[in-house]
Amino acid sequence: MPPTLRTERLLLEPYHSEDEEGFVALFQDTRVSQWMGDGTASEASDRALFGRIFTKVYSQDLFDVWAVRRHGLLVGHAEIKPNQVVGGHEIIYALAPTAWGAGLGTELAEAIVAHGFETLRLTEVYATVDPANEASLTLLDGIGFEYVRDMKEDDGSTTHVLVRRRAATNKSLLVP
Repeated sequence: MPPTLRTERLLLEPYHSEDEEGFVALFQDTRVSQWMGDGTASEASDRALFGRIFTKVYSQDLFDVWAVRRHGLLVGHAEIKPNQVVGGHEIIYALAPTAWGAGLGTELAEAIVAHGFETLRLTEVYATVDPANEASLTLLDGIGFEYVRDMKEDDGSTTHVLVRRRAATNKSLLVP
């Protein structure tokens, strides 16, 4: 199970079975899912994905996946996991549109990166982003990610690969 992480305004904790409806709603929202993986999947696929978090990811301790909460409400999703294509650990994050525009995305991404550097002892963390996702590219640029290369997807589209390297003195961004 992933550790619980706290930032100034967010709580990242393992999912609970009661989170299924909120998880599915987040992943079914096309404003969110258009930037994730292959886009919006069927509701049945998202429910199956939620189930695999428990039956595979948590039970086999494969990588860290969190429910992101603010004021007790599920407002997002976060992961850090190995990605062989980019050659390291990749961060994945998504926030519900109701949480956009308040700097929570930056806070969330910083928390995942800090976990990667401090807990997992990584020296670099990657992100993959659709070139049209200007909000995410701006966010990642603002927290020190740099463009590495483009990756061609199976469908012919292009994805940017970005990296953030651990600084010699990296202060914690998590709240104790």
